[in-house]
Amino acid sequence: MSLPLSFEYFPPHSKQGLEKLIQTSQDLNKLHPEYYSVTFGAGGSTQERTLETCLALLETTKTNISPHISCVGTEKESIRSLLNQYKIHQIKHLVVLRGDLPSGMVAMGDFAYANELVSWIRKEYGDYFHIAIACYPEVHPQSFDAKKDFNYFKAKVEAGADEAITQYFYNPDSYFYFVEHCQKENINIPIVPGIMPITNYNQLARFSSICGAEIPRWIRKHLESISDDPQSILSFGVDVVTHLCDTLIQGGAPGLHFYTLNKSESTVEICNKLKLG
Repeated sequence: MSLPLSFEYFPPHSKQGLEKLIQTSQDLNKLHPEYYSVTFGAGGSTQERTLETCLALLETTKTNISPHISCVGTEKESIRSLLNQYKIHQIKHLVVLRGDLPSGMVAMGDFAYANELVSWIRKEYGDYFHIAIACYPEVHPQSFDAKKDFNYFKAKVEAGADEAITQYFYNPDSYFYFVEHCQKENINIPIVPGIMPITNYNQLARFSSICGAEIPRWIRKHLESISDDPQSILSFGVDVVTHLCDTLIQGGAPGLHFYTLNKSESTVEICNKLKLG
C-alpha cells in the first residue's frame, strides 16, 4: 500500500545519540518516508542541535527534512537567520508551532502565537516553504473552550499553512469528527494523524498527562496489568496502534506521522503489518 509516511525525532544530546539516530533512520528509510521532522526546544533551547540533526540526516539519509520552528521566546532576526540557513541547504519543509515557554522565561518574543509566525514566514519567504502546523482533535491541553481552540487552528490555516499534523490519540472518532468539522468550515488542507507507538506505559502516561491525549480506559487498564513485562507491552502496543492506523487509513487519512521517540522497532513492525512503505 502506498501512503505518505513521516517520522519525528528529537535532537540527540550527544554525538553517540546522533550516531544511534542515524542508524534508526537507516531502518526507517526502508519504509520510504516523505520526510523526517526534527523537534525544536522551547524558547530556542535546542536551535543549534535541531540544525545539526537536520544536516546530519540530510547527508546520511537523502530524505527530505522538516525542522520544527517554535516562535515563543524568539525574535524575528534569529528566526530569519535560521530559515536562511535552511534555504542554503535546500530544506523546504517546516513544522511551525507556538511552543512552550520554558521555566523562568517571561518574554514572549516577537510572536505570541503560531499563526503570527506562519503569516510572517509567508510574507518574508512567499511559497518557498511548505508549512505544517499542529492541531488537537481532543482539544489543546491549555484550552478550556473547544470552539476557541478550533478557531485558533483555523487562524493558522488562514495564515498560510499547507497541512496539519495532529497530536497523537487512540480514539479514531476524535480524528474523524475533527476532519468533518474542518470540512464544514471549508478547511481543506490535509489533516495527517499523529501516531504514538506504545512502548513504555509510564512514559506514555506522563506524556499524555502533559499533552492532553486521552488513553482509553481499556488500554490503560491492560497496560497496567502488564506493566512489569516490557515484551508484552511492545506486543500489545503494536496490535493496538496497528488497528488504529488501519481504521484511520480505511477512513481516508492522507498519511501517517509517527512520533518515534528516536526508535524504530515498533514503527517498523506497525508499518510492516499494514504493508506500508
